[in-house]
Amino acid sequence: MATNSEAQGSAFDTIKLLLALVFLIAGIVGFYYFAEQPLLYKVLGILAAVGIAVGISATTVKGKGLISFLGLARSEVRKMVWPTRAETMQTTLMVFIMVVILAIFLWFVDMLLGAGVKALLSVGG
Repeated sequence: MATNSEAQGSAFDTIKLLLALVFLIAGIVGFYYFAEQPLLYKVLGILAAVGIAVGISATTVKGKGLISFLGLARSEVRKMVWPTRAETMQTTLMVFIMVVILAIFLWFVDMLLGAGVKALLSVGG
C-alpha cells in the first residue's frame, strides 16, 4: 500500500514539475511576444513566471529536499572559520611571488631548450 501512495505522489510531483516547466516556457515566450512593451514590464513578467514555477516546484518531494539541502549548506557555511584580512593578503602575496618565480624558471628552461634545439638544427644545416 505504501508503494501505491509513493507512486501517486511521484506522479503528482511529475505533474507539478511539468506545470512549473510550462510556466517557465510561458514566461520566456511572453517576454518575446510582448516585444513592444517596456523592458521593465517584460522583466517583471518573466520574474513572476519564474517565481510561480519555483513556488510550484518547491511543493514537490525533490523541491523540499533541495530546500532542506540549502538550509543545511547554509548552516555549514556559518560554521566555517574565514581567514582574516591580514592572512588573506599574506597568502595572496605568496601566490604572486610563487607565480613570478615559476614564470622566471620556465622562461629560463625555455631559453635553454630553445638554444639546444637551435644548436641541433645548426649542426645538420
